[in-house]
Amino acid sequence: MPRSNHLLIIDPQNDFCDLPPAYLPADPLTGIPCAPALPVAGAHADMLRLARFIDATASVLTSITVTLDSHHRLDIAHPTFWSTGDGQPVAPFTPITAAQVRAGAFRPRHVDDLPRTLSYLDELEARGRYTLMVWPVHCEIGTWGHNVHADVRAAYSRWEDERQFIVRKVPKGTNPWTEHYSALMAEVPDADDPRSQLNRGLLDSLDRAELILIAGEAGSHCVKATVEHLAEHLPGRDLSRLVLLTDCMSPVAGFADAQAAFQQRVRDLGVQQRTSVDMARALLAA
Repeated sequence: MPRSNHLLIIDPQNDFCDLPPAYLPADPLTGIPCAPALPVAGAHADMLRLARFIDATASVLTSITVTLDSHHRLDIAHPTFWSTGDGQPVAPFTPITAAQVRAGAFRPRHVDDLPRTLSYLDELEARGRYTLMVWPVHCEIGTWGHNVHADVRAAYSRWEDERQFIVRKVPKGTNPWTEHYSALMAEVPDADDPRSQLNRGLLDSLDRAELILIAGEAGSHCVKATVEHLAEHLPGRDLSRLVLLTDCMSPVAGFADAQAAFQQRVRDLGVQQRTSVDMARALLAA
């Protein structure tokens, strides 16, 4: 029986790609070209390599899943949620801790949100994975930035047409009260929101594959968080089934060390790491 190969593409969206001018349409209201909100250096080239990988391996890919970072404009990790203690805007790329909020350095714009905000920050910090980061408003649902990179979308559409299988789309991040880097679960799951809890349907789908090929953006955050959760929750914990396509992901600026440390850590756990060209050759030769 042929091997089952599942390609998991993490957040291949316009807002994360350092797109060249030819990829930037004009805003119909202003005439100004759209601009990615949180471009990752190297992501456009990553997505071009990923598109070529999909085309090259279409005949042996049995499943493709695409995750979509999907946020509201008002979100606990966006500047729209926060102000400084004296009422000034909070700039993107500002980390915020529970201690700073308790000291009055930062506060939610709605004063009634303070108790829930502190509860979230306390739980987030207790888990020890991340400090809350205020990112630029990004991947806002319904915007151009939320859309998939054009070459990747075209490649997986060709795969759908050829193989007559549906590319599964998995949104994440719609709960504005918790960060949601991982494709599998939010950083602090909301007991009242199943969308933020462990996505057992996705986990089961991935578990049915002999190989799980992983690419996307960013290697320092959403790819990293997803693989960490796979290492924790994948039935059987056979991490040799996971393959990182190393030339199809890049880190957020300033977080290259986080990506490098993550890659070394999961390599020690048995996760394979291959370039897209090498992996395509291996798949086609199998």
